[in-house]
This record gives sequence, C-alpha cells and structure tokens, in this order.
Amino acid sequence: MSLGQIIVVLSTAPIDRGLSNVLGNVATNLGLSLKPFGNQGSIVAGNTHAQRWQVSRELAPSERDAFRKLASTLSLDLAFLAPSFNPTRLRILAMDMDSTLINIECIDEIADYAGKKAEVAAITEATMRGEIANFSESLRRRVALLQGVSESVLEAVYRERLRPNPGASELLAAANAAGLHTLLVSGGFTFFTQRMQRDLGFTETHANTLEILDGKLTGVVLGDIVNASGKAMHVKNACKALSCKKSAVITIGDGANDLLMMDGSGLSIAYRAKPIVKEKADAAFDRVGLDATLALIAQ
Repeated sequence: MSLGQIIVVLSTAPIDRGLSNVLGNVATNLGLSLKPFGNQGSIVAGNTHAQRWQVSRELAPSERDAFRKLASTLSLDLAFLAPSFNPTRLRILAMDMDSTLINIECIDEIADYAGKKAEVAAITEATMRGEIANFSESLRRRVALLQGVSESVLEAVYRERLRPNPGASELLAAANAAGLHTLLVSGGFTFFTQRMQRDLGFTETHANTLEILDGKLTGVVLGDIVNASGKAMHVKNACKALSCKKSAVITIGDGANDLLMMDGSGLSIAYRAKPIVKEKADAAFDRVGLDATLALIAQ
C-alpha cells in the first residue's frame, strides 16, 4: 500500500473512533483497502483535529467524491494527499484575498455604498463560478459601476465590514514563524491587500489599483489586471526568486480565477469555495478554519 493516497479527515471537534469503520465500508464498496497512516494517524493542530488513513491506490475523481459526500453528512472536511507529499519541502504560502483570506468581496461592499451591490455581486458570483471566463473584462465592468464613489468608502469597508476569516491570523503567524514566503495574490484592490500585509505580515502582495481623482473613484483600474494568469505568474516569480519548484507551494483560493494558480502546487486548498474549485483541489475546507492547513503540514 506504499503508493496509496492519503485521506485526511479534518474537524473542529474530536473525531469519533468509529469513523475508521465507516470509511472502511466506503473503501470496500469502491474495491479499496484502507488502514491508518503511519504514526501520524491522529493529531491536533490549533483548532483542528485531524486523522489520516491510506488507501491502496490513487483515487479517481468519482471515488474522491464518494468520500467527500460521506464526510459532508458527518460535518467533516477532507484532504487527499499524495504519499510523496513532504511538508519539509514547502517554501511558499500563496493565498487569494476576497472570500478566502477575508470574509467579504471588497468590490461588492464598495458597490453597496453606491446602491449597486446587487448588480456588481451578480457579476462577481458568475465570475467566481467560472460562468464569466474573462476575469479582466468582468472586473472592468464592475469597477466602471463604481464611478463617482468617494475614496472614503474604501476605508469604511475596511474598518466596518472586512474581517479575516477564521484561522487566518493563526495560519499567517505560523507560516511566517516557519520561514515560509507568504504571498497574497488578489484580483481585488491594493488598498486592502496593503492593509492585510500590514496586519498579518505577508511577505509580498499583488492586486489591482483603483484610479482615484479628486477624492473619487473614476471607475478605472490602472495598469495590468491581476487575473488568473497574473496570479499564477506571481506564484511562478516567487518560485523563481526562491529557486524552488511549484511543488513547494501551498495555494489557497475559492473561485475559478484561482485554479491556474493552484494547478500543480504541492498542496492546493479550496476554502469555502465554488464547486469547480473543490473538485480540483487537494483539500476542501467548508467547516474548519484556514489554520487547518497547519494540520495538513504537521511533521
């Protein structure tokens, strides 16, 4: 079974001892065998309880889905790791911001002050689900609706509505303490990423810049837009600067425009994400916080 995939169960509460039998039944129905994984069977990392099992081979997408459906009925989250996954080789943590690191889509909340939240949010949702493929055009359409909004609204959104998602502070503190290069790559705005860098200690951030004249948003984004390929490029550049492969990167995102960044990374995590992202990610966090990442990389 040395080449089998590792299944990690993640929970905010202690994991029931009978879960092994339940998982074993699913494995048997799929023609698999299952056993506890080494000495890392059960761990507690921060607010997360984790337990690991190994199945007899790599799982097909439909088989992963079967395990995830079971986990959902039990209010548990899952990760699927390759047997070769080695946390000691990780060098970079790269994250999306809106609805991943933080609890809101900043552009939707800015639009709320202009009475246009429903219109902007509808475009945001369609884009994150992958229904609008051109992120750059989607962003320009949404930002154009913000023309005339006071610059003070940005500060109000940050102060009154923006909160780091559960476990964000713990994850960043641990990642920085471990010497990881922490990278925030966002299709959102520099006004907010710069504050997240200050507040949480990111090593590097990239986002879009809103044009502001005479204290008001012009409805224009300056420079190249950080879209899906832009996010992937910034991750690639960080790898080049640190002389490491993409397999040394942890990536975390929630929307379709994060998929290119996540593809090929050593550990990809879908945080309260759209279905298209959950399907492709190694881990899906729907109940645990961002600090559950620490349970996956515990040595």
